[in-house]
Amino acid sequence: MVPISEKDCSLVIPAYNEEQRISFFLEDAGNFGGTLIFVCDGEDKTADIIMAFSDEHPDIDIKCLNFNRRLGKGGGVLEGIKAARTPFVGFVDADGSTSVSEMFRLFCNLSDSDCAVGSRWLSASEIVVGQSLWRKFQSRIFNLAVRLLFGLKISDTQCGAKVFKMEAVCAVLPSLVSRGFEFDVELLWRLNEMGYHIEEVPIVWEDRVNSRVGSSDGLGMLYALIRIRFGV
Repeated sequence: MVPISEKDCSLVIPAYNEEQRISFFLEDAGNFGGTLIFVCDGEDKTADIIMAFSDEHPDIDIKCLNFNRRLGKGGGVLEGIKAARTPFVGFVDADGSTSVSEMFRLFCNLSDSDCAVGSRWLSASEIVVGQSLWRKFQSRIFNLAVRLLFGLKISDTQCGAKVFKMEAVCAVLPSLVSRGFEFDVELLWRLNEMGYHIEEVPIVWEDRVNSRVGSSDGLGMLYALIRIRFGV
């Protein structure tokens, strides 16, 4: 196993209207020795909060990309990846449900794989605060649909904690169509189709309130994925 340095890692954080939750993440930011790339595309003060934090903590490598148009979850991740200049890149939710120390642990798995995916459904995972039964049910139904449509043998495609070798993710970027919450599935599918090795890794995870994904988003994601899968 080849050691991976935090300095060689960039972490993308899509942050759409996250002024009420971004503090959870920023409190933890000093525990990461790589580059943090925040992508702000909302109408609130998220970018101002991040920049103020960056000014107060010049020792933390922070980039804040600010857009005056809605990019979507996938669109935000794509812009962040394009701005990264390291051999390893990943993305994580802005709410702090996954700590930055957990993200670096995921990065360390890239010595033996092209992509490492944090999974809440592996037996070795530690769920500090779990989702509601309804959210768990929705997750399992969505995962079943993903397996049927794409043949992905991954138990948790939607956990917001994924890392990649830059060369692997750059190979599939031109073929990516989705810009919404379904982005994760398409990205993993494209990587799998091109023969890249994806490893699912147990994770320490904590559910945060006010999830950005609702029932209507789940239906929209499924519809978008059907269109992507069959090229319509």
